[in-house]
Amino acid sequence: MILAKVIGNVVAPIKTKSHENGKILVVRPIDLKGQFTDASIIALDVSRAGIGDCVLVIREGNSIRGIMNDDNAAVDALIVGVVDYVEVDGKQTELS
Repeated sequence: MILAKVIGNVVAPIKTKSHENGKILVVRPIDLKGQFTDASIIALDVSRAGIGDCVLVIREGNSIRGIMNDDNAAVDALIVGVVDYVEVDGKQTELS
């Protein structure tokens, strides 16, 4: 899983069947301090995330197809949760 911040929306009025029940967002990976670490990626959202949210992203095909219950899902990255904060060594860090 990857921690990422939602930085934009992708507007697509025509989508494949596997994309119809979610929105498509632009996310950028972050570290545990909330700093960007890598290039932006496009992810299908099934967790109701929005711009500015810190999210958990899966980028493994079999896991994504299992979550979506669709063996033919054409999805490379899936947002599976919105993160309020991360706790490491008993210290809470807010990432948004």
